[in-house]
Amino acid sequence: MDKDRIAGAGKQAAGAVKDTAGKVTGDKQLQTEGKADKAEGKVQNTFGKAKDALKDATKG
Repeated sequence: MDKDRIAGAGKQAAGAVKDTAGKVTGDKQLQTEGKADKAEGKVQNTFGKAKDALKDATKG
């Protein structure tokens, strides 16, 4: 598993926590940051998946 997939999953989880905390507290700034972190994590995770697929394709 590529390190980008792991880091991306971590960012997605942290973003979800921020998003939820922002919703609960009514903090729109925190909620927006959480959504941005989730999106960034998703992109990074997808990039890691592509790298893993490329590695697998070159092995076979």
